[in-house]
Amino acid sequence: MTVGESGRLTRILSGLPTAARELLLGTDWASLRHAYGSAEDIPGSLCCLVDEDPDARSEGLAVLDAAVLHQGSLYTVTAPAALFVAAVLDHPMGLTEQEGRFPWDDGPPRTLRAALLAWLGQVAESAAQGEDPERDRTHWQWEPWHDETVREHDPDELASLHACRTIRPTLYDAVEPFVSSPDPHVREAALGAVTPLLCDPALADRVPRAAALLRARLGTGTARRERAGVARALGLWRTDTSDLLVDSDPAVRVCAALGPAPADRPRALAVLLDALRDPRTTDGWFPEPLPGLDGWFRFTVLRSALALAASFDEVAPVAVTIVAAGGTSFADYERGPILLRAFPGGHDPLHQLTSAQRALLRAFVDTDEATGGIAGNALWFRAAGLPMDRTGVAGLL
Repeated sequence: MTVGESGRLTRILSGLPTAARELLLGTDWASLRHAYGSAEDIPGSLCCLVDEDPDARSEGLAVLDAAVLHQGSLYTVTAPAALFVAAVLDHPMGLTEQEGRFPWDDGPPRTLRAALLAWLGQVAESAAQGEDPERDRTHWQWEPWHDETVREHDPDELASLHACRTIRPTLYDAVEPFVSSPDPHVREAALGAVTPLLCDPALADRVPRAAALLRARLGTGTARRERAGVARALGLWRTDTSDLLVDSDPAVRVCAALGPAPADRPRALAVLLDALRDPRTTDGWFPEPLPGLDGWFRFTVLRSALALAASFDEVAPVAVTIVAAGGTSFADYERGPILLRAFPGGHDPLHQLTSAQRALLRAFVDTDEATGGIAGNALWFRAAGLPMDRTGVAGLL
């Protein structure tokens, strides 16, 4: 380390909050690992986050994204790094505007604080995976053959997951004040973090206060994007969103219906199905996905509708239309989940097909040659206990 580098590091350390400095100096970073190996280099990267040099800050953010939380994967270094990030959210450098270093960092200009909050939200999302199977099934990328047993056989992964879940109360306490920030980008990033954090059963006592804070921002002058994000959070926390199911904005109504168990189930399902009848409009509500919701918005709406329906018959008309649309639907995000919902326990040859099941399979057969309607969904057909070729499916009709 050069004299200049040593002096820079000393200045940064002296300006850190006590909790961040103690964490940085008291952690055995060399014993931890990130996506590319030993985490002994992470202290320097964490210091870069509050460096006066904007390029250094960008490099620090890049390390968080690419190494500490690589593609959503948790590592033994993730929890202590997240605690450090939480401890520096109030740092003066948090007010500086920050550019990303990757091609996908092309969103609107935001402060370093907003970027750090968004990253903490991604950590919280990863920590919550596998915790609530009912909620996981509404994720637009969920597949029935996901191997959730890997963590049971990998001590490092299991330890990383446990560590990231254990620190959620500390992360929440650090993030909550920014839910009321005057900066809309900071507010959105903070909301994107507290939403998965409060899905932690151990934090259920924090939900009433958080819900009150969010509802205070639901005035008529609040932009659609923020109101929709609040509605989604309230639903995921299992609070009553019945009043929002009749909101004047369809995007807010739909987000209020995305929760795992709306109090007004029939109305919530009707709201979701209405949105699926006009998927192009629904996808256009959020050109930039809401925090925690990647992919086309209709994918999330569909998964939630399928989970909310008491039986396939309730969603069959819309579901069959989606499959019959052929090239406008997607195997893993639309056709496959629809098929599995129609045969939740697997096809039983001893029972006759219902009229709704028959209509769905007919739509697959009729669109097979143009879209790979059966061949392109082979894994889903197998999961549903059905033949995996057009001839076999046609034979059931």
